[in-house]
Order: sequence, then structure tokens, then C-alpha cells
Amino acid sequence: MEEEENIYDKIQEIFGQFPDNLNILEESINIDLQMEYFEYSKKIKKDLISSKILSAKDQLFDLEKTVSSRKKLLVQLASVEEVEAYRTIEKYLHNPDPELRDWAMLAFQESRMLLQSKFLDENQVFISTGLGGKGSSLRYFVVLIAKEVVSFTDLQKKIIRNEFDFTLKKYQGELENIGFEENFATLMTIVPIKVSIRDIFKEAIGESNQYGDFLKANFIVTNVKKLSLDEIKDFIHKQKELGNTGSEESQ
Repeated sequence: MEEEENIYDKIQEIFGQFPDNLNILEESINIDLQMEYFEYSKKIKKDLISSKILSAKDQLFDLEKTVSSRKKLLVQLASVEEVEAYRTIEKYLHNPDPELRDWAMLAFQESRMLLQSKFLDENQVFISTGLGGKGSSLRYFVVLIAKEVVSFTDLQKKIIRNEFDFTLKKYQGELENIGFEENFATLMTIVPIKVSIRDIFKEAIGESNQYGDFLKANFIVTNVKKLSLDEIKDFIHKQKELGNTGSEESQ
């Protein structure tokens, strides 16, 4: 992660200030699916007739309709500035087709933002990542790497767990879960958007290293997806070959 890379700063740079009308997608949804949805949504918005779409809303629950047709209808409903369309998508989400759940979640978010813009008379700001978020915070997957190619001791595991939990809470963040695999640890965390990701994790590593200096200063952090063990091992191996001495890495 480059030092200046801070989502909060980027938002302020774009809008001049931190917007109150910020919406964060809380669900963890594959980033490629998100891109597919938004590209499809742009095309669908052309020549929409709201009354025609609303009259077809019940087809969303018709199991005889193809998945592709319901997929299209979800996007169409999300483009209609009517509470009826929003409630239809909301109802569908109670029992969605498994393969359309994430697609429906994106439609639901878009529909909600459309109504908010209409009723509040101001455009809404939407932030989505592969791992989602919570409230005004984003979810990040973090990998900590041991200095020695050996498994963490029970004491070191306890130190990491305690120090990261404490540091995240200090900044109104959250340690959702933590796992240990050979010579690295994986964490799923929630970090407020206004907090510097670089600073919070460097602080926690620094605090942990006061009890034995066993963690590398560089770490992996991403909000795109949860990395597989093979991806993590491959990344660490490549960094070792390159003789990486940087402070942190991101994906």
C-alpha cells in the first residue's frame, strides 16, 4: 500500500469534504460480479418505462421464468424511482434464487439509493468493495508474516490476538476473526473509513513486537477478497525472492 493511499483522503479530494450521504455496501460480493452488475445496469436504464416494469414485478417470483429474465427484471426494478419497486426487491431477498442472491443485493442497494436521492433531493455516494463493510467502516483481510519460518507459539498467537483487538477497538474498529497458518496469521477486520489503514496496522504490529520482535513490518492487506492459503504462500514466496523490504503491500 502506498503511503498516500487512504480512502478517506480520496473521498475528501473528490467531494471537497467527507459527505454525509455516504452508503457502503455491507455485503461481501465478488468484485467481478459487481462490475458486471453496474455495466448491465447502465445498458438497462435506456428507454425504461416504469409502469411496464412495475406491471411485470410479480414475474420475479415466477419459478417458470428463466434466471436470466429475473436477473434482468431485478436491474430494471432497481432503476424505477418508486417504493413499490424497492419493496418488490426487498420481498424477493427474503427467499432469492441462490445464484441471484448477490445480484439481488446489488439491486436492493441501488434501489434504496435511488429513493434516498429522490426523497432527500441529493445524490447519494456509494462505496462498494469485494469484502463489504459495516456502517461507515470497510472490511479488510490482513496477513501478518512471522520473521522466522516457523509456526507461531501459543504466546505469540495470544499477543497478536490481544494487540490487534485492542488497537482496532481503540480506533472504533473490530477484529472479526483471526487464524494462524504456519508462519503467518490471517485477520478479517473492520476499519472506519476515516482511519488510516497503514497507521492502524503498523501500530498493532509495533505493539506486538514489543514482546519478542517476531512479526515482519510488511503485511498484506486487501478489501477485494479473502485470499486463499495458496495465494498467500505464493505472494510471500515471491516477495522473498525479490528480497522485499517495504513496509506493507496491498492488493
